[in-house]
Amino acid sequence: MSTGFKARVLVAEDEEFTLNLLREVLTSADFQVEAVTNVADAIAKIGSFDPHAVITDLNFGITGPSGADLLNYIEKEHPWVGKVVLTSHASPALAVPNGMALPAGVTYLVKSALGSISDLVTAVENSISNLAFESVKPVVENDRILISATQGEILLMLSEGYTNSAIAKKRGTSLRAAETLVQRTFASMGIKNDEDFNPRVLAVRMWQQGKVVIK
Repeated sequence: MSTGFKARVLVAEDEEFTLNLLREVLTSADFQVEAVTNVADAIAKIGSFDPHAVITDLNFGITGPSGADLLNYIEKEHPWVGKVVLTSHASPALAVPNGMALPAGVTYLVKSALGSISDLVTAVENSISNLAFESVKPVVENDRILISATQGEILLMLSEGYTNSAIAKKRGTSLRAAETLVQRTFASMGIKNDEDFNPRVLAVRMWQQGKVVIK
């Protein structure tokens, strides 16, 4: 990568050789990388590391949670994080117990079919930039919309007049990733694209009127 920033990538993989290889490859591609060997550690690390994307295997053994559990947790609690599966199984049904579905928008890579390291890097970059907003629905509690702490940070910066470029610089991400996070914030607030209204003004107004609360 040559964009001058370091996107943060969390890798969850229980096979030590693969884990170390991914860490080395992604670090060489100028990502900031944290690596864990199980789902519980991955969930614990998300809050402190604040990754832009997560790469996970699906099968972590029969006793603990699976990669699908991790991805569904991310989709619910940190939906702005890109999600990449890197697995030996051509089909999720072979690796995920009880037929658990993967969230929409997951990038699914099969290790044996991966053409090159650049394919993995591209998949991570795309997972950050190309999140699906159609699946994002506002969560309402006591007549107020619940948003994440990161989305609250975005709203604060919008209220202070930050552009997407300035948000990207402040958060240490690419412009495309910042644009995605801003749009994801709007979607979580129920604000749709409308040529007659400025979504930034609407979002800040909702924030100032107390219609939004950080969960």
